[in-house]
Amino acid sequence: MNTNAKPRPRRGDDRGAVVVELALSVVLLCTLLFGIITFGYILSFKQGMTQAAAEGARAAAVLPTGYTAAAETAVNRSVTAFDQVCGSGALPALKCEYTLLQAANPNCLAPKLCLEVKLTYDYEHHPLLPPIPLLGGFLPDTLESTSVTEVG
Repeated sequence: MNTNAKPRPRRGDDRGAVVVELALSVVLLCTLLFGIITFGYILSFKQGMTQAAAEGARAAAVLPTGYTAAAETAVNRSVTAFDQVCGSGALPALKCEYTLLQAANPNCLAPKLCLEVKLTYDYEHHPLLPPIPLLGGFLPDTLESTSVTEVG
């Protein structure tokens, strides 16, 4: 054993590289995770809106008269499940429209009257979740659901 040998110099110091790589990876993975959660929540909310529009259209279809009021009642009953009410407040987040369509309208295939139930949620001004950095550009401004049924 040679006791006079000098220690070899280190080629490069890698001790801080793992922390930097971990920090970059965690930011990217958290953005991806919260993006998945946000889009899943929006998809669930959109499905609830679609179900509410379908419930309103179904309620209008089974009544011989007063179908617009029946549709509005059914939609409001359905949207309260996710803490919304059609058109309440100064700037409502959820707008509900009930339009009678004539048979000449392409959305109405029946020779009778049809009722179109259209729900529009203003996601831009009333987000469902707190804003997440880097995701704002990928989120929709509005969510819409429409259902058409024959009435009368």
